[in-house]
Amino acid sequence: MSGLLSMRAVHKRFGAVQALAGVDLEVARGEVHALIGENGAGKSTLMKILSGALHKDQGEIVLAGQPYIARNPLHARRKGVAMIYQELSLAPDLSVAQNILLGAEPARFGFVDRRAAKERVERALTELDHEQLRPERKVRELGPSARQLVEIARALVSDAQLLVLDEPTSSLTQHEVTRLFAIIERLRARGVAVIYISHVLEELERIADSYTVLRDGKSVRSGRMAEVQRAQLVAAMVGRELADVYPHIARERGDPVLELRELSGTLLPRSASLTLHRGEVLGIAGLIGAGRSELLRALYGLEPVARGTVRVRGLVDTGLPPWRRLAQGVGMVSEQRKEEGLWLELSVRDNLTMPALSRCTRAGFVDRTAQSDLTVRQLARLNMPEALTLRSAGTLSGGNQQKLALARLLCCDADVLLLDEPTRGIDVGSKAEIYRLIGQLAQQGKAVLMVSSYLPELLGTCDRIAVMRRGQLGAARPARDLSEAELLREAIGEA
Repeated sequence: MSGLLSMRAVHKRFGAVQALAGVDLEVARGEVHALIGENGAGKSTLMKILSGALHKDQGEIVLAGQPYIARNPLHARRKGVAMIYQELSLAPDLSVAQNILLGAEPARFGFVDRRAAKERVERALTELDHEQLRPERKVRELGPSARQLVEIARALVSDAQLLVLDEPTSSLTQHEVTRLFAIIERLRARGVAVIYISHVLEELERIADSYTVLRDGKSVRSGRMAEVQRAQLVAAMVGRELADVYPHIARERGDPVLELRELSGTLLPRSASLTLHRGEVLGIAGLIGAGRSELLRALYGLEPVARGTVRVRGLVDTGLPPWRRLAQGVGMVSEQRKEEGLWLELSVRDNLTMPALSRCTRAGFVDRTAQSDLTVRQLARLNMPEALTLRSAGTLSGGNQQKLALARLLCCDADVLLLDEPTRGIDVGSKAEIYRLIGQLAQQGKAVLMVSSYLPELLGTCDRIAVMRRGQLGAARPARDLSEAELLREAIGEA
């Protein structure tokens, strides 16, 4: 394979923060190159420079043998570099065809050439082999995987030589992941290079030819994926051996604190019964769309309850709003931390203490000193630096944003913690810290109900696991008696 992209000694500084401190990256034509690193390692900054969203301070970039500088994302796309972010950048009220051609409409005599436009769209969709993706359909009507394909089709019509995929499977089912990988294989066969960013090392082992690991804004390791072990990648990412990703913290199961009986929402879940005890971590597995998140949202009062009962500490309290649940000691961390979990424009201090301002007020006014002291204490519990106190939540890495959402829940001193995909999109080092925190909370007598699409996480963290399939929640069983294969078979109905 011949070289396509070369990035040498790339630097980028934001004020006092050195985001990139000399990164090297080499990508060949027709290969999938894994870009690996913890949140905050510099991956996003590097790719934003490549895609034209940011400009480097120093360094050299060569694309297809020519010096490369992208003035903006559209300029980068015209040079053959397409970036598909984890948060897709589509216009929901436009059609599939309009989104695919947006900014790249073929023109003739100053007008859009509709015939050429139609041919380009049809050619791109045919290459993706997605028969249900109709050009006239509105993007808002599509699911996550279909929207992602629209982004890829947009790259194809611009004749991209290099495609950057940022956490492309975070919202996909296993079937959709397999389909995406088949599309990547076809792109690789026609000579398109792919830079693939993911925290799921199993995916990278399956799809990538080569890799580069970033840590603290530097490239610290690179090579062929077939020649490196997973433990070596993890050690390169975190700068240390991470022998115990799922730490075992001894705990004793106490009295029941939360009971659900035949709980149903307006659409999902259809029926869910469980008993959660103090000192216990109970996991819920299942495919995306099975009703797992809807169960937590109905329980917490974010979605209506159609039937069934919720019992907290022996009292039947069905259909309460979130503020009443929180007053009961039931708290929730949403899987959509940016949309529902945090106020991105507010500081870490304001985000963390918002639900507990009564502890930081004097004579009806907020005591900033007390507020800062409370913030520092909570940050220390999650190994987050005190220097983050006044930073806006939107500037934090994904791992620190997730820790902040958990810290705010702890600030409320909730006894029952509802965690929806608590480690989605964060690096392996941050995951290990969150797993340890979950175990410590259970050891202290907290009760944790946890939804996750990552089966090793459930098996390594939970005491019991129940599987949800098509809105029906199965019986919870000891995690030690289960396997990934058994959980997956039950989730798809083959058990």
